Amino acid sequence: MNILLISTGFNDITQRVHRELALLRHKVSVELAISQQLMLNAVASFKPDLIICPFLTKRVPDSIWQNYPCLIVHPGIVGDRGASSIDWALMGNSNEWGVTLLQAAEEMDAGDIWATQNFPLRDTTKASVYRREVTAIAAALVKKTVAQFEANKVKIRPLNYSDPAVKGSLMPTMPQIERKIDWANDSTKTVLKKIHAADSYPGVIETFFGVKVALFGAFPEADLSGEAGQFIAQSYGSLCIATIDGAIWVRQMKKKAKAGKPTMKLPAAMVLADAMVEHSVVLPHYNALYSGNVCFDIDRNSDEISILIKAEVAYLYFDFYNGAMDTLQCRRLGQALADLKLNDDVKVIVLMGGEDFWSNGIHLKTIESASNPANESWANINAIDDVVAEIINCQDKLTVAALRSNAGAGGAMMALACDRVVIRDGVMLNPHYQSMGLFGSEYWTYTLPRRVGAEMAKKLTTECMPLLAAEAHSIAFADELFEENWDQYHSRLYAYCEGMAASDDYADRLSSKRAQRKADEAIKPLEQYRNEELEKMRECFYQHDSLYHTARYNFVYKIPNEKTPARIAVHRPIEVKKVERRIKGLLTNVSHSHVSPTSPTARTPR
Repeated sequence: MNILLISTGFNDITQRVHRELALLRHKVSVELAISQQLMLNAVASFKPDLIICPFLTKRVPDSIWQNYPCLIVHPGIVGDRGASSIDWALMGNSNEWGVTLLQAAEEMDAGDIWATQNFPLRDTTKASVYRREVTAIAAALVKKTVAQFEANKVKIRPLNYSDPAVKGSLMPTMPQIERKIDWANDSTKTVLKKIHAADSYPGVIETFFGVKVALFGAFPEADLSGEAGQFIAQSYGSLCIATIDGAIWVRQMKKKAKAGKPTMKLPAAMVLADAMVEHSVVLPHYNALYSGNVCFDIDRNSDEISILIKAEVAYLYFDFYNGAMDTLQCRRLGQALADLKLNDDVKVIVLMGGEDFWSNGIHLKTIESASNPANESWANINAIDDVVAEIINCQDKLTVAALRSNAGAGGAMMALACDRVVIRDGVMLNPHYQSMGLFGSEYWTYTLPRRVGAEMAKKLTTECMPLLAAEAHSIAFADELFEENWDQYHSRLYAYCEGMAASDDYADRLSSKRAQRKADEAIKPLEQYRNEELEKMRECFYQHDSLYHTARYNFVYKIPNEKTPARIAVHRPIEVKKVERRIKGLLTNVSHSHVSPTSPTARTPR
């Protein structure tokens, strides 16, 4: 069938639905909901059999839903309506929530119900619930409903509030007054609940030192305390605020926009740095996070970087907000890897990433906020390259990338430095850079072609399309594909990694790994790959008319597209892509097609 996706953005859930339907051999096209006229044009051009709106904040034109089956994916239980669906559920301490597919109608979220499914609601952030449960269930419901639609077996029912089984209701957009923190009376649990329900939008508004900011990315502090509502410590960009019964860490803040000048989320200490200086506020640095060779219990440690060692396996967690890795974070992660390589009690190092993202590469927002973005870009890319070099040059231990959450750009490429890649079903990857005007580094010209072959490497990095976990596994981007269920994935991962450490052929695997690296080095030195990549990246960073600077600005400040990118809007006539001459042809100019003579996808043996 021809299936048109109309979405506010090509975000995680839209990408997931797109790839799931494409794998079922449907012709799928995307139109971003930029204007009603563009939506109308897309429908007239594509003539879809079915329209699906995975993520939509605007109304669908009446002439579309009145003449085409048009499904809205709503992140709520049957009867729930409104833009703050998950916010109200988390604030109301609901223990169950749902996803509902309904027909677009005159009243928002009030159309006939095509499918619905509930799920246990975790005590976590809105963003985490949306990325994990809502996205997974929405994809499953869409696939099931599309199959029923093809077979003419859809059972549609009207929304009936007189039915006692209908528990949802129309709720207004949650105002800030409902989110307001009462520092004198709210417990740590209540404060976290309010910030979690506003993550990643719109945040909880507070004023500190005369600066109005929105708070994001909070987690509890186990030991510190102080006067409620007061800052008591800082640590690697996060700020600690005391509550009546403990304290919380706030990782990110965003200043209120003034005079039309846009703002963006940044590390909290960076946002308030000038104000704290002005008010002579000096906070102690609390660095009881990852330090040296110390390993922490994951259940007690809430740092961005933490390690758990069991059964000769080191699980290295790096839970950076939204997966972005700034220069300091990369250096700290590299040091953690270097320390683990010296630990004689460890035979396997597993890179776990974070719960919501594995990694998305360099930190575009801290780069944008730097006094010299080009210089900060250069420092950041070199710092993440150092991390990848640590992984590739880990010759005395086996390494595993546990892709349990989404990854993109340099983050997706970083995983390929590991000996094995174990991906969770449903994870979305975006292993490309060119949509951000970059050539890319992270040694991808070495690691990607040796896994997937030169032609597939070129396809992934030039077509700039997302890759579903099952697709990644089918092309050898990933070695193992485990269940989507979070607990089942981890159970299999632990058994897999501990099995590697205890295997009778562990020594043989290490020997083979060293031999392969030696052979690869003889064909082309690792440093040469890095130098060639960085030569191209220097162009991207330092030429004044570089596409990268415009693309980065638009990305961090969420400047909307003027039209849907041609790569996803297949309903439009093929458009000639206007790519800078220095970007176009980069893939053919760089000698990145090295593949081991023993195998086109040679990797560490099983």
